[in-house]
Amino acid sequence: MMKPLKQALLATIVTAAAGSSLAAVPEQCQTVTMTDPGWTDIGATNGMASTILHALGYQTDIKMLAVPIGFESLKNDEIDVFLGNWMPAQAAFMKQYQAHLDIIRTNLEGVKFTLAVPQYAYDAGVHDFADLEKFADEFGERIYGIGVGSASNQMLMDMIEKNDFGLGDWRVVESGEQAMLSQVARAVKREQFIAFLGWEPHPMNVNFDMAYLTGGDDYFGPNFGSATIHTVTRKGYGEECGNVTQLLENMEFTLDMENTVIAMTDEGMSANEAASKWLKDNPAVLDTWLEGVSTTSGQSGLAAVKGALGL
Repeated sequence: MMKPLKQALLATIVTAAAGSSLAAVPEQCQTVTMTDPGWTDIGATNGMASTILHALGYQTDIKMLAVPIGFESLKNDEIDVFLGNWMPAQAAFMKQYQAHLDIIRTNLEGVKFTLAVPQYAYDAGVHDFADLEKFADEFGERIYGIGVGSASNQMLMDMIEKNDFGLGDWRVVESGEQAMLSQVARAVKREQFIAFLGWEPHPMNVNFDMAYLTGGDDYFGPNFGSATIHTVTRKGYGEECGNVTQLLENMEFTLDMENTVIAMTDEGMSANEAASKWLKDNPAVLDTWLEGVSTTSGQSGLAAVKGALGL
């Protein structure tokens, strides 16, 4: 029979070995809680982050929350990370919650949201909002918007009501995102002119040869309705969970990356499956993203992620 002291020592060794995979990080950091407003681009970036975090030994918990609830949850320490702080669109939320957040970095630049046309219409001379009326017959005096009651549709209606750009006789077709994209697809197949709300990142930028129009600054903002997207965390998260925060500080996305990952999810892949495929096809990004990042047990993060991806 084993002596009590030896039994106690053996139990201690077994317990230590069982917990060693998480010993390098505090308990509150072992699960990373993220918020997703239900946007395809944030689903893609959350998929990227969670795929890497799982390979490092972390768990992730992604909660589908509307933007206001997401910010309130960050304030209440119920959410750790939000990868979708769109600026300047969320400026009011940032002003309200800035004392409860840490801004980690800008993770995406060059975001667009304004009117677009197929490339062949652009090549024919439709470069600017002011060019639309010159081709009124080709466009059927219609602009295709998204869901009924959306703020962007209302901006277009205000533009028409004011007869800006000579568009007073035009109308906005409110049809929802998918219906709008189906209409674009039909028009492109027939090489017909169509003006529609476009934005990037979105798979439409991969699926269609399209161009964005200048001239809409008063309605959508400068530089094609340009925005930047930031990574934010709950206040103090960086001090508590330095390893995850190092990863977040390293992670920067591109429009092409997000467009491609979103397109794969549209084809039926999960966000994590699409992220894994993109990372396997573009492994060089891991060298930057995992610089200074370790696994939960303190091993090389780069080696662990490459191993998990089969690289």
